[in-house]
Amino acid sequence: MRHAADKTRDNMKNIDRRDFLKTGGKLCAGGLIVYTAELLLPRLGRSAKGPAYDWEKHLYGFVVDTTLCIGCGRCVKACKGENGVPEGFYRTWVERYRITEHEEVLVDSPRGALDGFTDIESEAKVVKSFFVPKLCNQCSKPNCVQVCPVGATYQTKEGVVLVDDKHCVGCSYCVQACPYGARYIDHHGRGVADKCTWCYHRIRQGKTTACVQVCPVGARLFGRVDDPEGPVAKLLHSKRLQVLKPETGNEPMVLYIGLDREVR
Repeated sequence: MRHAADKTRDNMKNIDRRDFLKTGGKLCAGGLIVYTAELLLPRLGRSAKGPAYDWEKHLYGFVVDTTLCIGCGRCVKACKGENGVPEGFYRTWVERYRITEHEEVLVDSPRGALDGFTDIESEAKVVKSFFVPKLCNQCSKPNCVQVCPVGATYQTKEGVVLVDDKHCVGCSYCVQACPYGARYIDHHGRGVADKCTWCYHRIRQGKTTACVQVCPVGARLFGRVDDPEGPVAKLLHSKRLQVLKPETGNEPMVLYIGLDREVR
């Protein structure tokens, strides 16, 4: 069932996403947004309990801890297997950042890190190296939804942005509009837009995403931000969470721990 993006959620007392960022985040050095639990969670409140899934009573968030990621690529393999992602395309991928003594930033992601990483010699000494997993940011204000001429890209009431492949015409507008490079057109298959869905078919069954499930070091975490007892909401109390490219105004729901200023 398809639904248009809705900025209000009845069960959350019509909280506007603009207010979400104004009250739940603060701007810090480098232009990164830091989210604070004491501001965010009281406004969200607690959803009604019950065994049946009610998509109007969930608001999800995804946390990536760059201080833990080891670049093993298991998340990429799990995603491909779970979602049938075709060869040469990735719904999630991992980038390796290497900072040289001359402050040069070297970035690589061989096959999306599907097979992990190998050592690469550099002319300059590398003084710092780390991995950054990336995926669709499931923005609160997604450019891709705005530019789709046929309404094939839409947003569910849980905040998940999906693509209706029966209506997608493969125009690539959404691919061009995404500031995170998270979309692609599968020209070798159906010729429609595709991207990470946060394993929507799984989370509706109460499961976590495939990439989170296989991560051996717990670098990925998925859950509700409107449940104070949930792992993601609890994490807001103890960590500084940041987002990629906050200047775009897309208000992403993928939050990062330990995001360095070199990451783009």
